[in-house]
Amino acid sequence: MIPRRATRTVHKGPVPLGSGHPVAVQSMTNTPTADVAATVAQIHELEALGCEIIRVAVPERAAAEAIAAIIPQIGIPLVADIHFSHRLALAAIEAGAHAIRINPGNLRRREHVDAVVLAAKARGIAVRIGVNSGSIRAREGLEVAADDSALVPLMVEQTMAYVRQFEEVGFRDIVLSLKASDVLTTVDAYRAVARQCDYPLHLGVTAAGPPGVGTIKSAVALGILLNEGIGDTIRVSLTGPPHREVEVAYDILASLGLRERRHPEIVSCPTCGRCQIDLAALTEQVAAALQGAPPSLRVAVMGCVVNGPGEARDADIGIAGGKGVGYLFRRGKLIREVPADRLAGELAAEIARVQEKGDLG
Repeated sequence: MIPRRATRTVHKGPVPLGSGHPVAVQSMTNTPTADVAATVAQIHELEALGCEIIRVAVPERAAAEAIAAIIPQIGIPLVADIHFSHRLALAAIEAGAHAIRINPGNLRRREHVDAVVLAAKARGIAVRIGVNSGSIRAREGLEVAADDSALVPLMVEQTMAYVRQFEEVGFRDIVLSLKASDVLTTVDAYRAVARQCDYPLHLGVTAAGPPGVGTIKSAVALGILLNEGIGDTIRVSLTGPPHREVEVAYDILASLGLRERRHPEIVSCPTCGRCQIDLAALTEQVAAALQGAPPSLRVAVMGCVVNGPGEARDADIGIAGGKGVGYLFRRGKLIREVPADRLAGELAAEIARVQEKGDLG
């Protein structure tokens, strides 16, 4: 197990964040928050995938007021995402948000920030100080745009200035995030702030991009930080339906042993000149056949028998293809030969048989 950075515990609703608790998975709806039915439906979909904290945009008063109707219909804490307007933050708190996120880059007046913090304190809810590089660039202008080396210190400076302001009014239910759209800036910013405080950190790469490149950037940045023990909750920001964010977040955490997998793991080879079957199609068939199988299950789908059983010896069960024929094996040992067009079906049947005996997953 990776040693975690020691932090205090902060709650978002019933979910505790901090080093003594599992790294929590978050996402954000992309429905208009004022559309209560659509927002609740999307949150239910994300809950079913394991999302543990949900954030909603609050760009106008109708969205803030909708929070009161949304919360009774969902089972996970709701965070109100606030920019520019302290009045919207106050309205979201009044509506029952479990936490709020504010951005120091666009909520600056001391009296406005104090009003929000004191309202959160009175309600006993957490506040995430969410700094991102875009807001810093906009605020600092060409000086930062021309000199990226100044960006991380400015992000940390602005974060800690907000922290001190919160602490001056006795508020410490704080979570921090310092996001950039590139990997190295994100990593450097989180490392720097982690050395200066013991508040839980919400990890993420902002505007990471579409699922391909966005998944890679998030996996690299979050993987580096999590492997160093930094990070207490994560959101994988991807362009597109938010369900993919939750799936990728769990895959990242599971790859580091920080959370259990939410679905069976498929180990498949990249193929080479020895491969005599359509391995990509076979892998898709296997993935479909594994719907509902235990998440702890590890299945190998290999392109040939030269290295198949040996390379996949750590898998619970697997198949290796050949010319017109394939082979079913379990934990590296050959079970039987199978016609190539029946490989996926035979694999599913074997999994079911072994499961019945209680010897799998």
